[in-house]
Amino acid sequence: MPHSASAGRSGDIRFGEFVALMALLMALTALSIDIMLVALPDIAGSFGVMRENDRQLVVTAYMLGFAVGQPFHGPLSDRFGRKPVLAAGLVIFAVGSLGAVFAPSFTALLAARALQGFGAAAPRVVAIAIVRDRFVGRDMARVMSFVMMIFIIVPVIAPALGEGILRLGTWPWVFGALFLAAIAAFAWSMLRLAETRAPEDRMPLSPAALGHAFHKVMTTRATVGYTAAMGLLFGGLLSYVGSAQQIFVDVYGLGAMFPVAFGAIAGVMALASLVNARLVGRVGMHRVSHVALLGYTLTGVAMALLGFPEHPPLLGLGLFMAAIFFCFGLIAPNFNAMAMEPLGHVAGMGSSFVGFFSTGMAAVVGWIVGQSFDGTVRPLTIGFTVLGVLALLTVLLTERGTLMRSTHAAQAAQPGD
Repeated sequence: MPHSASAGRSGDIRFGEFVALMALLMALTALSIDIMLVALPDIAGSFGVMRENDRQLVVTAYMLGFAVGQPFHGPLSDRFGRKPVLAAGLVIFAVGSLGAVFAPSFTALLAARALQGFGAAAPRVVAIAIVRDRFVGRDMARVMSFVMMIFIIVPVIAPALGEGILRLGTWPWVFGALFLAAIAAFAWSMLRLAETRAPEDRMPLSPAALGHAFHKVMTTRATVGYTAAMGLLFGGLLSYVGSAQQIFVDVYGLGAMFPVAFGAIAGVMALASLVNARLVGRVGMHRVSHVALLGYTLTGVAMALLGFPEHPPLLGLGLFMAAIFFCFGLIAPNFNAMAMEPLGHVAGMGSSFVGFFSTGMAAVVGWIVGQSFDGTVRPLTIGFTVLGVLALLTVLLTERGTLMRSTHAAQAAQPGD
């Protein structure tokens, strides 16, 4: 059971509520992306965006802002505590949401999206740091799996929610809904969440302290390796998310059924998170995630070797993406836990680095693959194959040529890993 760093009403938060709140904070990013996928054609039409692939910039701008924000929020949360930084980030997110509602041009909308992403970086960084403050090792991986299981519900329902909002109003209403979500998250966290960064553990914002934390992060082999691998794999998913509306609506003509198809595939990740929560305590996070990484890579390689057609049957594409999403659902919480575990008292800076590097890499990689969309799914399948192979090579380098177990002294005490 979780233990709180402070007493009082906010310190009495139950385990289930704690997990739900962490999931909401982390899910703001998924909600901010997936809820608007159905609105991308309307947004493009409203601002006269002629090139269809430029719609994806609405996603890319957000993710770049999200990446840039994380190096700021981590050190600030180490210095001033988790809750003040969380509050500031949610306010920035809300301001960005209102900016998007009233954006006079596509450029202004992209700027508002970047501001949204910058603000949303705080809940992401702080949520992971709070979990790290209260749990370690397999317990942290287990909690993150439960968080991810709830978190993954958002991509399942967000496109349908966006479709429902568009039936009631126009695309600015979607950003209005995000504003309300930020207000709800602010109220819940400020009223119920305990501060987990004790005053005696807070680091000064000095060049020496930041340099020490940065050196710790950059010289920790597991942190660097698993962060890089996560960025590559996440980049593949972002390329799919950015082009999903074009694939399902323009290529397959699903129209109003797009949210159903997108949600069904994304829902596989919820199943994977549940499976991970059951398995990680029994066989260890290294075995679970490494087997899933092999599955991710081999799925892409198999599609490449089979000469995946330019327009495969919808069921074939769905099964391919479901396999990729299932593997990623087993990989993500464990890679994050393995990257964060050695960082101890620099958890805020560590969470910032892991988020900045993995998200920044994913945004760039996802944009490159997404911009390659040519009316077929071939660029997507090739992208998954190449990124899976690169991630596998990165993990092999990190673990000195071995899989299924840790070669790092920091984790030697965890049997089964």
